[in-house]
Amino acid sequence: MQSLLLPAAAAAPVSAPRRRPGRVSVVRASAAGAAATAPRRETDPKKRVVITGMGLVSVFGNEVDAYYDRLLAGESGVGPIDRFDASNFPTRFAGQIRGFSSEGYIDGKNDRRLDDCLRYCIVSGKKALESADLARGSKSMDKIDKTRAGVLVGTGMGGLTVFSDGVQNLIEKGYRKITPFFIPYAITNMGSALLAMDIGFMGPNYSISTACATSNYCFYAAANHIRRGEADMMIAGGTEAAIIPIGVGGFIACRALSQRNDDPKTASRPWDQARDGFVMGEGAGVLVMESLEHAMKRDAPIIAEYLGGAVNCDAYHMTDPRSDGLGVSSCIRQSLEDSGVAPEEVNYINAHATSTLAGDLAEVNAIKQVFKDPSGIKINATKSMIGHCLGASGGLEAIATVKAITTGWVHPSINQFNPEPAVEFDTVPNVKKQHEVNVGISNSFGFGGHNSVVVFAPFKP
Repeated sequence: MQSLLLPAAAAAPVSAPRRRPGRVSVVRASAAGAAATAPRRETDPKKRVVITGMGLVSVFGNEVDAYYDRLLAGESGVGPIDRFDASNFPTRFAGQIRGFSSEGYIDGKNDRRLDDCLRYCIVSGKKALESADLARGSKSMDKIDKTRAGVLVGTGMGGLTVFSDGVQNLIEKGYRKITPFFIPYAITNMGSALLAMDIGFMGPNYSISTACATSNYCFYAAANHIRRGEADMMIAGGTEAAIIPIGVGGFIACRALSQRNDDPKTASRPWDQARDGFVMGEGAGVLVMESLEHAMKRDAPIIAEYLGGAVNCDAYHMTDPRSDGLGVSSCIRQSLEDSGVAPEEVNYINAHATSTLAGDLAEVNAIKQVFKDPSGIKINATKSMIGHCLGASGGLEAIATVKAITTGWVHPSINQFNPEPAVEFDTVPNVKKQHEVNVGISNSFGFGGHNSVVVFAPFKP
């Protein structure tokens, strides 16, 4: 895998974002004391997109506040795999979820049949609705025009357990022993479909699968449905459950995983010189996204604002980043342009930062091409604590980004023992820091060269 060290002279010039019609400019003082323009947001309430609910399933449980508290505490959720016998695997640990319960969200019969990927999707989706004051059966939920409410929850791997079990039954027992749920529960769109069936949302409904960039692609597409007037609200994010023998074995075959079996909790160490690969995680992270007009009409709890995003492709290699950083840097620039934000306004980055040799430095050097002064920017790595949750990682990291905005605290990047000198940014090493986020971005990149960036900020009426 390539290690990327780009000279400063190779950085492309940063062009000022084009002003969108209807946006206004406000001046605020940054933490460093320099003047900075605040986000130039849409004035049209039909096109402004706000976050009104968040839901998750994680190695730290299923409650958003508890999840972020444990991130702030710098706790590692990584440990030995006990879901199956991994004793013969060169990697025997992961951010495995234990004690998951769907009680109150999925009936017992369906719960026993569903792949965990689908269970995580349904539970996180319903929890997001509850936090948006849209619990099932509530008066506020009954008032929603469900033909204008959609679901867009993607997954990188789909129902991998159902697929693996089906193949095993075919080989060992013949086709008659394949469950009739094999195809429906294995395909990637079924999480969005089942959640919509359960809550009655009849608007745009599909999944996106762009490997580890999946969640951000879903946020970007969902917001554009709202901006184009095709939906009033969308449930969007990602779900993943791949910590099974074929999932772990597959990534081992790619030589992508850490093998620090003697000390799993320190294995995920983005930007550390001794990093040796990523740590698998699992879960789901989902946002309720609404037009500002719709949210205000129903007096919704507005948590933060989605300003914009971008997606593109490296068009270079299946797993390695581009040597010139062009894909990632241009995706960041495009996301800021879509948001009407200047680079100087961004002071927080939730990085993709997977703890791989090539990827960590490639991302940092691409970031440097866009943000010339790293002094006011905090950059952290959620994966250092929960592992790499693949298609769900962007969802869980978007929630961490929004919580940084609402709490004024950014969680640490743990396991920072011997950082790469080339990083230069404040990676919030090992201990949380208080930080008022002006504009935060969340990066997610996936196999195939898929790049995605989403931009959030505090909500200002």
